[in-house]
Amino acid sequence: MSCYKGKYHDELIANATYIGTPGKGILAADESTGTIGKRLASINVENVESTRRELRELLFCAPGCLQYLSGIILFEETLYQKTADGKPFVEVMKEGGVLPGIKVDKGTVELAGTNGETTTQGLDGLAQRCQKYYEAGARFAKWRAVLKISQTEPSQLAINENANGLARYAIICQENGLVPIVEPEILVDGPHDINKCADVTERVLAACYKALNDHHVLLEGTLLKPNMVTPGSESKKVAPEVVAEYTVRALQRTMPPAVPAVVFLSGGQSEEEATLNLNAMNKLKANKPWSLSFSFGRALQQSTLKAWQGKEENIGKARAALLKRCKANSEATLGTYKGDAGDGEGVSESLHVKDYKY
Repeated sequence: MSCYKGKYHDELIANATYIGTPGKGILAADESTGTIGKRLASINVENVESTRRELRELLFCAPGCLQYLSGIILFEETLYQKTADGKPFVEVMKEGGVLPGIKVDKGTVELAGTNGETTTQGLDGLAQRCQKYYEAGARFAKWRAVLKISQTEPSQLAINENANGLARYAIICQENGLVPIVEPEILVDGPHDINKCADVTERVLAACYKALNDHHVLLEGTLLKPNMVTPGSESKKVAPEVVAEYTVRALQRTMPPAVPAVVFLSGGQSEEEATLNLNAMNKLKANKPWSLSFSFGRALQQSTLKAWQGKEENIGKARAALLKRCKANSEATLGTYKGDAGDGEGVSESLHVKDYKY
């Protein structure tokens, strides 16, 4: 296969490898203005630019947290924001050894000819946006495709369309210096069992890597952000060891070893559940040629939000909650998490939202 060989070739490989460093992971703080508004509303905080900036500063400047992170995904607004002291967030991250990333998709739209399935928009003007984001300091990007499981879904049309969209996004990013995170999220919604999720996950990942190859994407300069293989939200839960076995097997069957890392999404799992499942994967005795890490949004922020409540006097408490989750997930990437961060408000609370959009 003829891969991308442009001027960013070596930089893409170095950055993708760095993000996948064992012991580190990604904080997904790329919620759209509407989505972060829902989070703020849950603690009775007004959704205005100043409070959004305040929350992001709480996260990015939390003492001790950046040592456990290799990347932070930002929404466009946040890429250009500064701390209260006037320091650009991008500079805070770089000084902490964290690569800034950027959400580049424009959300999902219904895919004509399907029963409510979706495709992701945002390819128009993507190259120009990537150039602008690279100049602002971003070094990787995220694009979320969404598929659902039912008796008849995902359709082959939806699988192919989303795989091709992810591949087109990926090569455009690479041509403009950004490591693409390939995110084909299969929603957990539904009563299906873990075998059904495994079957669909394998079909989707196989289609994605076929498309990435067809588009000459440099796999060594990409990351995969998939769902974990779990039973549906209306089905009985299984042990972390079972999730680990099914998830790693799905990756073994579909994912080339050229890709340096898998950075899992939490998919509405509770903070503790996501950490325990990731830990079980890294403890699993199996052939794993990629590092298995995290790219968590809700599963890193929920207990922090609950502790903060929008009050300045709670910032220290909120940052302590964030540090606890960052450290726990860092340990989970090494398979050494002992379950000692499982207490505290909100950590075992399900974060599932049906038909989740952000």
